[in-house]
Amino acid sequence: MKNTDMTVPCDDGFINIRVGAIILKNGKFLMVGNSRVDYLYSVGGRIRFGETAEEAVIREVFEETGIKMEVDRLGFIHENYFYGDLLSRRGKLIYEVSYFFYMKVPEDFEPVSSDFTEDGCKEHLVWVSPEEEKTMYPEFFRSELKCPSETVRHFVTDERKEK
Repeated sequence: MKNTDMTVPCDDGFINIRVGAIILKNGKFLMVGNSRVDYLYSVGGRIRFGETAEEAVIREVFEETGIKMEVDRLGFIHENYFYGDLLSRRGKLIYEVSYFFYMKVPEDFEPVSSDFTEDGCKEHLVWVSPEEEKTMYPEFFRSELKCPSETVRHFVTDERKEK
């Protein structure tokens, strides 16, 4: 069965297992936004039970851009504690493990967004340069994608320390 997102209730919060795509072109990277939030986030989403992380990122890229892309390599593993902002999880602590993959971007890549958030907001795609002052998640994209490393990097973000 490959249709249940890997979000699991745990105590008063949730655990998410997620993938993100690193899509680079002409010194910019592709991010997603929607009308409900004032920040950008990576192309990607939760892994479905039965999928591998690579299968999930290929599916998510296709769903969000309309283009079937191959994985180049794993770039980052991100552990992230944050408080949910969707209605169903607002204020709930979420522990999310994300695998971010560099994708093989076709020369003629012109993405078309036709995806919606789980609460029904239409998403839009945005090309971002590392110097732009837009709020984005993960925040390390801004510095790390200026000069991509060949090694897998591990990051930990914890909003609990900010409260």
